[in-house]
Amino acid sequence: MALTFQPVLDRIAADMAARPGRGRPADYIPALAQADTRRFGMAVAELDGTVYGVGDWRQPFSAQSITKAFTLALALSLEGEALWEHVGREPSGNPFNSLVQLEYENGIPRNPFVNAGALVVTDRLHTLTGDASGALRAFLRAESGNAGLDFDGEVAASEAAHGDRNAALAYFMASYGNVGNPVPDLLEQYFRQCSLEASCADLALAAGFLARHGVRADGSSLLTRSQAKQVNAVMLTCGTYDAAGDFAYRVGLPGKSGVGGGIVAVVPGRCTLCVWSPGLDERGNSVAGVAALDRFTTLTGLSVF
Repeated sequence: MALTFQPVLDRIAADMAARPGRGRPADYIPALAQADTRRFGMAVAELDGTVYGVGDWRQPFSAQSITKAFTLALALSLEGEALWEHVGREPSGNPFNSLVQLEYENGIPRNPFVNAGALVVTDRLHTLTGDASGALRAFLRAESGNAGLDFDGEVAASEAAHGDRNAALAYFMASYGNVGNPVPDLLEQYFRQCSLEASCADLALAAGFLARHGVRADGSSLLTRSQAKQVNAVMLTCGTYDAAGDFAYRVGLPGKSGVGGGIVAVVPGRCTLCVWSPGLDERGNSVAGVAALDRFTTLTGLSVF
């Protein structure tokens, strides 16, 4: 008998509503600091585009670092293995905005999902396309079927006004020759990218190519099967900041979180998920989001392990 996702989502939502303690919103980005931590949404998209949802699953929220999974896929599709000359594939063990490892490793970020690595990937994508954030938006609109999906200028401006650490990372890597575009241009692209607003439904659908082994919604290939495996592998090992080991232990799926409270997860060959709740733990991951994905894999038995 085929697994039906709606009853599973309904049960998870009931469980989350009864949970005490939801964490705190990302108060270091003023535009996100007022988010209501009681909000919760979750969506599951099957390979054919059928979507199930519960709670605030159609409410747009700030995707933030979730976008890094998509820019990685786009850059990899255009540049192939040469991309890995600019960024590594290893977990960092340090906070996502840390400068520490860059000097030891000669300006090559440890992985594409720490901020330094994401800046490098956005830099490469901008060089390859002429408009990194525009390429990201066009891709997400096409895959989600939501032509209105867009950036939030207020959030982008808020991040730019409080973006000194990211500027430091970018200039430091530029001093090693690992940034090809003018740093102010790169930062503008990066802050715009992170400000993208999308719902759980949008992001679950948009990530579907990772469950379809690189195949887009229209049947064309974005990535080879091997490249899709690579992206999923880096999501599993590096996608939830320095909590990736705990996330793999509890959830057992490739995932990418963002400080807007969202997490995208992939069940290769089966479905993609997105969960959103803005209350974060001390590592920057949604408290209710991780708990909900933990419940999903427990209830369904779906996992990469």
